[in-house]
Amino acid sequence: MFEKHVEKALFFVRIAPSTRSFMYKKILFVCLGNICRSPLAEAIFKKQLEIRGIQDRYSMDSCGISNQHIGDRPDPRTIRNARHHDVEIVHTGRQLVPSDFNNFDLILTMDRSNFQNATEVSTKASGKKGDLKMMRSFDPESLGTQDVPDPWYGNEEGFEEIFQMLWRTCESLIDFLEKQQQTEVKKERTPSSL
Repeated sequence: MFEKHVEKALFFVRIAPSTRSFMYKKILFVCLGNICRSPLAEAIFKKQLEIRGIQDRYSMDSCGISNQHIGDRPDPRTIRNARHHDVEIVHTGRQLVPSDFNNFDLILTMDRSNFQNATEVSTKASGKKGDLKMMRSFDPESLGTQDVPDPWYGNEEGFEEIFQMLWRTCESLIDFLEKQQQTEVKKERTPSSL
């Protein structure tokens, strides 16, 4: 049990240095087509917020790098797997646009290719830009592997593996966000020295 707490503390130290001084409130999940990984991550994130009773603190969305699935519903295998876990996906596919970097505080990509493509899109955004990170940078079990594999080419087991990966990563992400919020609240309550 103690080892688990130490592991979690080390995990937060690993991700903390690159965070901003303000709280992340608007989260965007990004994958290639916006029909498998990112809508599932969005739905899991929403479900976990509801379980904790904090769904009013955050807003979320998902999108794809590609324009191939604009207007499409998520892959039926993704929907089926999510429903098996009592997670409902309500989403219509859309493409990542430059203004997303102005409208979201934290943009999480599913793999390195998505990250590179999202970085290119971000150069077209002006003004305030949200932080761009890899989704699995919040996964305490990532062991250096940052990609969430694309299950589209695989079978049902691949969709289940991705569900479990995104479930634990979203748990850790929410733990991080809530810890960040508590830190900001403490700063606001602490009288500033003159």
